[in-house]
Amino acid sequence: MSTQQIPVVVLAGFLGAGKTTLLNQLLRSARGTRIGVMVNDFGDIGIDAMTVAGQVGSTVSLGNGCLCCAVDASELDEYLEVLTRPELRLDVIVIEASGLAEPQELVRMVLASDNERIVYGGLVEVVDAAEFAATRTRHPETDRHLAVADLVVVNKADRVAAEELRAVRDTVTGLAPRAAVVVAAHGRIDPELLFDRVVPDGEIAGQMSIEDVLYGDDDPQAHPHAHYDTVSLGTSVPLHPRRLMAFLDSRPEGLYRIKGFVDFGTADPDHRYGVHAVGRFLRFYPEPWPAGEERLTQLVLIGSGVDAAALRKELAACEQNGPEDVPDEHSMWGVLRYVRQPGEDGGEPDGPTAP
Repeated sequence: MSTQQIPVVVLAGFLGAGKTTLLNQLLRSARGTRIGVMVNDFGDIGIDAMTVAGQVGSTVSLGNGCLCCAVDASELDEYLEVLTRPELRLDVIVIEASGLAEPQELVRMVLASDNERIVYGGLVEVVDAAEFAATRTRHPETDRHLAVADLVVVNKADRVAAEELRAVRDTVTGLAPRAAVVVAAHGRIDPELLFDRVVPDGEIAGQMSIEDVLYGDDDPQAHPHAHYDTVSLGTSVPLHPRRLMAFLDSRPEGLYRIKGFVDFGTADPDHRYGVHAVGRFLRFYPEPWPAGEERLTQLVLIGSGVDAAALRKELAACEQNGPEDVPDEHSMWGVLRYVRQPGEDGGEPDGPTAP
């Protein structure tokens, strides 16, 4: 998108769930992706510059193009300004919620920010599969946190039997009905589930990096990698705005991210619409069609356990069916509700993660 906004991902979970392990895995696999991290304490982050550990207001470079800041909640906006400076060229910002604030409050702060260089990247809740029942007893707010999550990582799957893991996942799915749920061990999820990973110059997408060689596991089954699905759609037939909005308003279970560009044809012949959806958050970005570029709708849908064939069928049903199916003058109203206006916040009229 021409706006080049930086997604801000909120990472939450109670003590011992494995969110710092997950965060370190993301940093380890960053490769060409520049990640900004905001934490309340450097202590468990795998960095060498430990002389500043725990000092609120400190920033350290992680040596791979990533940065780490120790902040408290009151400084969130200030450090978003720091981390979104163009010269830092960050691709994503991850906020670890522990010790900072309730995850819902952090999400609200991100959505309410006046910083035009950021966009909401989702609330990721990490739970410990082995201690899930005990955690819910100790922390009754667990259910409330799960209810507003966009993605739930059921971590430490290697520590429980298959039957117990299924039971935990079923319970989590019931408590987080609109979230994608993935199972992982040792915090290992593919970064592309959360954000677009940058492939360094000279490297082929999908090839093993030196980090893969150094940190890869001898037994892949010992440390399973959270599985996700990707569905791509490309069509030269314009989409009907009303039918696309009906699809987006009823996104199926497990669908976590949507990105790409949409052609609405005669409904707005001058613009293509960048689309960014994560969990329940949705935003469109109209921009003029690039000169000489073929007018296509190109979408990528990312989730866990999604029915690819059904998604393609539903999206194909959004295509305009000839001259009898021309959108009327009011058909874009649903889309335009999700185009951010100056001074507005949020991606849906009632907020993407309202309790």
